[in-house]
Amino acid sequence: MILSLQSLFVVQWRSLASSLYKAKDFSDNMEEKIKEVLEEVRPSLKRDGGDVEFVRYNDGIVELRLKGACAGCPLSQLTIKSYIEVLLKEKIPEIKEVKAV
Repeated sequence: MILSLQSLFVVQWRSLASSLYKAKDFSDNMEEKIKEVLEEVRPSLKRDGGDVEFVRYNDGIVELRLKGACAGCPLSQLTIKSYIEVLLKEKIPEIKEVKAV
């Protein structure tokens, strides 16, 4: 009986470890996709003296930091929501929201 419980525990642990590894792999892959899209956005921001930095991705929410002239711009929320968020959602459907931090 003890051996079978131990075996069951090992099987469940391996399954959990595999799931966690896949989730991390998905997250890493998602970060790469997000950064690729941000590379498309970056030239237009740089023309105005700004830039964007990827901070994190968690459960469909992307957190970004605007830098340079964009950081203090009164239209920064418009840039995030109407430009960057729209483009990210169009290219990566798993994204639910983009926030400035």
